[in-house]
Amino acid sequence: MEVEGQNSNHQNQDAAPQMSKGLRRALIVLNCVLMALGNTGSPLLLRLYYRSGGKRQWLSSWLETAGWPFIFVPLLITYLHRRRRCQLRPGNCHPTKLFFITPRLFLACAFIGLITGFDDFLYAYGLSFLPVSTSSLLISTQLAFTAFFAFLIVKQKFTPYSINSVALLTVGAVVLGLHVSSDRPDNVTRGQYHLGFILTLGAAALYGLILPLVELMYSKSKQAITYTLVMEMQLVMGFFATAFCTVGMLVNKDFQAIPREARHFELGEFRYYVVLVWSAVFWQFFFLGTVGIIFCVNTLLAGILIALFIPVTEVLGVVFFKENFSSEKGIALVLSLWGLASYSYGEYRQEKDKKDKAAPSNQVA
Repeated sequence: MEVEGQNSNHQNQDAAPQMSKGLRRALIVLNCVLMALGNTGSPLLLRLYYRSGGKRQWLSSWLETAGWPFIFVPLLITYLHRRRRCQLRPGNCHPTKLFFITPRLFLACAFIGLITGFDDFLYAYGLSFLPVSTSSLLISTQLAFTAFFAFLIVKQKFTPYSINSVALLTVGAVVLGLHVSSDRPDNVTRGQYHLGFILTLGAAALYGLILPLVELMYSKSKQAITYTLVMEMQLVMGFFATAFCTVGMLVNKDFQAIPREARHFELGEFRYYVVLVWSAVFWQFFFLGTVGIIFCVNTLLAGILIALFIPVTEVLGVVFFKENFSSEKGIALVLSLWGLASYSYGEYRQEKDKKDKAAPSNQVA
């Protein structure tokens, strides 16, 4: 699951007065690297787990958010930075807050976290039956679901660009659906492949619901959305998503099965645990990188970067796992990239129009 937010540089109460251009560029580069590693590495590691003998869907979904404690590291750094800045100017500084999230936001994050946990399960279960390249193309359809649910929940209007994007992504999914068994893995039955296809589309649809809910939560928060607050919210959502999957693991007795599964892992017992640990780490790379890009630039760039990594993930799946790249996948990929480009350009035009309209009023003021 990725994170959605708002550009809040001008609202940031707890940030430094104004970061230098050099520091800002360094942070952008760092977060782009984190996004690249997480967006391409995490699905590949998850697929490697399944290809090498892993069969625990609840465990693999648990790994998608189990790295949430890593968020304590940047939170601790920002807290120490605020505390040090406060000590340097004690006369006009309030006591340093340990956290900014309010009880109302905490409950909202907990609810969205539980939905995210179920979404993680759908994605992980679907990927257990699908090649990475097919799964990535299906997940890209979340943009169409996001546009639909954003229209219902946050009253976001459809534009010619978003309608074109929804149509292209839908056609791409249909093209894949008409040839759903052309790249079926050897150890997967036709029924399991169909189930994986449906589950992955379900995960895309549910994720398309989550993003407008997060946007609604931000708009109803009644406080400035800062980088620190976004990380706190992501930590809470990650905790409750992990808790949801932990319950599933307990019911399914996955914790007891881990040592046994590790002994029969094709790559060896030690590498089994390496795959699990790095899978959790790479997912957090993705989350933190996305949050950082949203904070340093805007959500549009984050969406564009995610779109750009779709073909990269497909190519890596073909290179490392020798997956079949059929003509249907090629057509679906072109349609997906076309749809994503249309959506991104539409968002860019909307933002530009808003700035152009605001400019005259600012000059008068």
